[in-house]
Amino acid sequence: MPLRKILIIDEDKNSSEFLKMHLEHENSAVEIITNTNKWQEKFESVNPDLVIMDVVFQFVDGWQICKDIRARSNCPIMILSYKSDVFAKVLGFELGADDYVIKPFDIKELVARIKAQIRRATKYNAIKGDIKTQVSLDNLSIDMVKYELFIKSQKVTLPPKEMELLFLLSSNPNKVYTRNQLLDEVWGFEYYGDSRTVDVHIKRLREKIKGVSDRWNLKTIWGVGYKFESSDVVLPTNTKNFDECWKLGEHLWES
Repeated sequence: MPLRKILIIDEDKNSSEFLKMHLEHENSAVEIITNTNKWQEKFESVNPDLVIMDVVFQFVDGWQICKDIRARSNCPIMILSYKSDVFAKVLGFELGADDYVIKPFDIKELVARIKAQIRRATKYNAIKGDIKTQVSLDNLSIDMVKYELFIKSQKVTLPPKEMELLFLLSSNPNKVYTRNQLLDEVWGFEYYGDSRTVDVHIKRLREKIKGVSDRWNLKTIWGVGYKFESSDVVLPTNTKNFDECWKLGEHLWES
C-alpha cells in the first residue's frame, strides 16, 4: 500500500493526534497544523494528497481556507467539524470540499472515507497502456489521463469530483443517471452522504459550462436525476468503460 501524505488543519490537538495515530497505522504520513495562521506555509511544504480540516477556528476563517486550498490544488478536502447544520454542509461543498464529516466521529468510518477519497483522486494515475479516457464534444474536451478540461479551447481547472462527474455524464451522452447512481459511480460505495451532494456539484458544473454550446446540455430529469443531453452523441475514445477504469485504481489503497 503506497504512502500517502495527509495534512490535518485543526486547532483541536487531541482529536488530531488521535486521528494521526490511526492514519499512520494505515501507512500514511500525517502532518498536523494547529496554528492556522501558518497553514499556507505548511500546505506548500507538505503538498498533501488529502486535507482534513475543521472550519471553526479562533482567529481565521475556515471557509476561506477551504476555498483557498481548492483554488491552488485539486487534492481532496474533507471537512471534519462540529458544525452539523445543512447550510454548513452545502457551503462546504460549494467551496470545494469533497466530503463533510460531523464530530464526534467513528474512527473506522472516517478512515474508510479517507481511503475512498484518496483512491478516487488517484485512480486515473493507474490507467496504463492503450486505455484512453477522452471525450470530445462541441466546445468541450476532457482528458482524464492528463486530468485536463478545455472549454472553448481554454483550459479550465475543476475539483476532482466535478471533473469526474462531468466526465461520467459526458462520456455517456443521453443516459439518465439517478442521484444514487452518480454517488456510487463518482463517490464510491463507501460514501456516507446524501444525494444533495450531487445537486451541489451539478449546480457548480452548470455555472461553469453555461452557454458553452447549443448542441449539448446538462439536463435535470425531474424526479429521477440527471443526464448529459447531446445532439452529437459523440462517444468517448475509451477502450474500456468508466467502471473498468475505476477498477484499475482499486489496488491503490486496498481496505
